[in-house]
Amino acid sequence: MDDNLNRIKTEIYEKCGFKISDFLLETESKEYEACRFDLNGRKIISRNAKITPKKVGQFVTFWKRNGNGPIEPFKENDQFDFFTVNVKSENELGQFVFPKSVLMKKGIISTEKKEGKRAIRVYPSWVNANNKQAERTQKWQLNYFYEITYPTDFKKVVGLYNTE
Repeated sequence: MDDNLNRIKTEIYEKCGFKISDFLLETESKEYEACRFDLNGRKIISRNAKITPKKVGQFVTFWKRNGNGPIEPFKENDQFDFFTVNVKSENELGQFVFPKSVLMKKGIISTEKKEGKRAIRVYPSWVNANNKQAERTQKWQLNYFYEITYPTDFKKVVGLYNTE
């Protein structure tokens, strides 16, 4: 478990009564600390986002490999409940907790009607979205975001993980 997720486990999950089980590091997307785990019975896919030099926000991959074939977006019938994205800047740490249903609505997960995405850009609360698209994206994403501050809003965290 990487430093970001370990800190979230200690400072957030344990204080919310959440327990990680069946932890599995993914062999691909290592640079994003890709892993899967159960959190009190909820199936989580987790990644760390990266700061990129030319655009605001942070970039994160969200794909799977089809056997030995090409990479593809996750699909609505894949077995997970939430996609969490851990974001960090020099002085901030936070986590997006995206329910599968929201990712389907936003076209990030493939459905019968539409192919999903292999990566997304996320905009934590401390980022100043600098164009209309980034502002629109940040607006909906922040509904699924919490920042690890003192004090952290544990009620909000528990609520995010109870969203369908």
